Amino acid sequence: MLIRNETYCTFGQNLAMSIKEIQEEIIDEFSMFEDWMQRYEYMIELGKSLPMIEPQYKTDDNIIKGCQSKVWVHAELEGDKLVFTADSDAIITKGIIAILVRAFSNHTPMEIIEADTDFIDEIGLKEHLSATRANGLVSMIKQLKLYAVAYQTQLN
Repeated sequence: MLIRNETYCTFGQNLAMSIKEIQEEIIDEFSMFEDWMQRYEYMIELGKSLPMIEPQYKTDDNIIKGCQSKVWVHAELEGDKLVFTADSDAIITKGIIAILVRAFSNHTPMEIIEADTDFIDEIGLKEHLSATRANGLVSMIKQLKLYAVAYQTQLN
C-alpha cells in the first residue's frame, strides 16, 4: 500500500507506529501466505515499493559489504528520525532490504539501535534463504544499525 500524507510514509506505515508494531505487522502479513513461493512473490512486490536511493548515493561507499548481490543503502536524518533509501540489483535481495527499511526507517537512531530483529526469525526468512543471502541479511541489519550508531553519536 503506497500512501503519503502526514500520518503515513511511502510503505503505508503509520508514522506513529513503533518498530515493534511494524515488525508485528510484517509477521502478520507473512503468516497470511501458505507457502514460501507466495512469500517470495510478496517480497518481490515489497521490493518494487522500496523508497529508492537517489542515483548520486549509488556509490561504492553505500554498498553493503557481505552481500552476494549489490545492495546500496543511504541514511539521512530528517528532524530526529533516520530515513533509509535503498536499492539492489537482485529482486529477492531488494525485497529483503525493503522489509528492513520498512521496519527501521522513520525512527530515531536510538530506537533503531535498541530494536531487536527477532521478527526475521519469526517470519522464517533466514531459514529460507541460501547461506550467502542469509549472510547478506545479517550484513544489511548490521549496516542499518551502524548508520543509527553514527547518527546517534552526532545527536549527542
